[in-house]
Amino acid sequence: MENVDRSQVINILNEIMKYELSGVVRYTHSSLMVVGPYRESLINYFKGQSSESLLHAQSAGELLTSLGGHPTQDISIIEESNQHSISALLTESLHHERKAVSLYKDLLGEVEGKSIYLEEYAKEMIKNEEIHSLTVEKMLKDYE
Repeated sequence: MENVDRSQVINILNEIMKYELSGVVRYTHSSLMVVGPYRESLINYFKGQSSESLLHAQSAGELLTSLGGHPTQDISIIEESNQHSISALLTESLHHERKAVSLYKDLLGEVEGKSIYLEEYAKEMIKNEEIHSLTVEKMLKDYE
């Protein structure tokens, strides 16, 4: 990992950590706001996403401390439409997942060809976030 710009990777991992922590708040909020006939299944979905976001934040934090960094205690700004229909909540979720993909792609761009471990980590996280995006897109099909 001698070719890796550690300070840049640490900065990106801190951004990822902030964003994933904001996902914990976003998805918790969404689970509280959902109403209607699909409430129970969507509550479980949003709570699961919240738990996964926390795991992702912890994973990024472990990596950045391993690289000598200091994890942030901040979260990213959470944009909210103040619309709480199922469609609106899922649309906000989709935007969140797509932004997560872009952050992990930033990491990949920084470490590609320099660290197999960090490259594989970034690719795995991109895969996970793309799967989430596709899942939300499918969920939104009923609301078009």
